[in-house]
Amino acid sequence: MPPTALTRPLVTSLIEDAVTAPSMHNAQPWKFVHRTSTGVIELHGDPLRGMPHEDPDHRALHLGCGAALFGLRVAAVHRGLHPVVRLLPHPDAPWHLADVRVDGPDDADSELGILHDALSRRHTSRFPFTEERIPTEVIDGLRTAAFLEGCRLVVPGAWHTDTVMDLVHASELFEAADEAVRAEIAAWTRTGAAGEGPGTEGIPSYAFGPRQYDVTSPVRDFGAPRQVPGRASARFEKTPQLALLGTVGDTPEDWLKAGQAMDRVLLQATLDGLATSLMSQPLEWPELRSDARDPGSTIGFVHMVFRLGYGPHGRATPRRPVSEVLAFD
Repeated sequence: MPPTALTRPLVTSLIEDAVTAPSMHNAQPWKFVHRTSTGVIELHGDPLRGMPHEDPDHRALHLGCGAALFGLRVAAVHRGLHPVVRLLPHPDAPWHLADVRVDGPDDADSELGILHDALSRRHTSRFPFTEERIPTEVIDGLRTAAFLEGCRLVVPGAWHTDTVMDLVHASELFEAADEAVRAEIAAWTRTGAAGEGPGTEGIPSYAFGPRQYDVTSPVRDFGAPRQVPGRASARFEKTPQLALLGTVGDTPEDWLKAGQAMDRVLLQATLDGLATSLMSQPLEWPELRSDARDPGSTIGFVHMVFRLGYGPHGRATPRRPVSEVLAFD
């Protein structure tokens, strides 16, 4: 398809789909530019939306932008376009994360269009899941989704799951002892109190989920230690079903690939009827992150912990209007 076919309304609709992607604390750290002369859609990271205390290397920022990039690819294929992505096209411009052309060959990943319906349905669920086990064939499909994006999805065994849960507990203690980290989280959560940030970003209180009676499942408590009116407590699944997403390397390109894989896994899980949530808390501390990997696996670096299962699906969290994240040049 020639670049001239990318009209403003079409590009706007593509970005509307792309920004449904998850990002750390729903900070939405992305900016898009449509170069009308070439038809290229550029993806840029926005360091002003980074987390200097929880994400000093901007790894999580890249993951979120990678997820938005994958959503753009899904949206393009759904509309009969053929996206071709070039990651980090200008080494001297590290925040220029990707270029997307939509005049690629017809044999581009046509299966991506199947995932489009899940873009608007995928929401993080911080509610209890049942103990029902996920069928092996579903897990295998999620592994394939990660593999198609150049990443690995590992389902930990019993001892590894226990290790991950120990890291979750340790990260909660680290976080509780770090005033700067707690302040950063508070800046991106919305409880309805005066002076909070805009309602188009961050995590609203309705998405916190209930408090856990005892921490048996890796769900971050965004409501602690503040009081959120009407927030209940509940018992969560005792044997959480986890999956770890990782890559061999740990470079910005690896992070962007992992972000795309993260979104592909989440969208496939949504189509499979699974509820999902993400846990990065133990990966935000360098002294804990290395212990998250299974030494027997091919994963060199873990980028995200998935919690998967059957249970209530979360509600949509707010998004910034496209006019704030998309420019035409």
